Amino acid sequence: MIALLKTLFSKAAPVPAPTVSDWDGALALPIFAGMSEAERRRLLALAVQLLEGKTFSPAAGAEPSGGDIAVIATQAALPILHLGGSWYKGWNEVVLYPAEFAHESDEVDEIGVVHRVRHVRTGEAWEGGPLVLALDSVRASGLLDGYNVVIHEFAHKLDMNSGSVNGFPPLHGEMSAGEWTAAFEPAFHDFCRRVDEMDDLDASEIDPYAAESPAEFFAVFSEYFFEWPALVSRHYPAVYEQMRRFYRQDPLQRLT
Repeated sequence: MIALLKTLFSKAAPVPAPTVSDWDGALALPIFAGMSEAERRRLLALAVQLLEGKTFSPAAGAEPSGGDIAVIATQAALPILHLGGSWYKGWNEVVLYPAEFAHESDEVDEIGVVHRVRHVRTGEAWEGGPLVLALDSVRASGLLDGYNVVIHEFAHKLDMNSGSVNGFPPLHGEMSAGEWTAAFEPAFHDFCRRVDEMDDLDASEIDPYAAESPAEFFAVFSEYFFEWPALVSRHYPAVYEQMRRFYRQDPLQRLT
């Protein structure tokens, strides 16, 4: 495996190749605590596969280090640890900004008027297109505090495999669409109610952005599933159980 890592980037690449110490540093992040040696080997193999299959493109003056690339690849590999690299098929590029970036889009209001709206993002995933990440947010991910822009955006890519972005990724054959809906739908509405009733959104244990849509609910809760599983299990145990079945992992058991 080390020989593979050393030779992987023998061809020219737009970003620095991670060194062995970069990979070691990425795997030392708290989010990977409790993993077995076999799991770490599989994670690393998936991370390498991701780097082989995607182009990493710096933008707006971003200067990613080899450590940044290793952090992105390993944390992107975590959700598919027991799913496989094919779950990230159908798109080719990861665009890296140095910090938050602006995205403009057209939005239609309740009376049908189209407005040009400017949003500030830390990450973005386009259907059939690239995935975009802000490096300063990448560097704040993996610390077991609930925040993980890498997992959030790659969860959107998993969701898109169903043909739409709606918080309902393709389920495994042993899973039930009815059980998924029975867990996620009431949890989403309950969370939206809680957010509506909050006087101070900053006081929320779970990022209020999860109330934006079922797609964002799935992506945000994927962050917490891997970063702070006890919180998801405590507030929405049925959601945790469905995510455990979907990701085929149990971070709560691994991290406690």
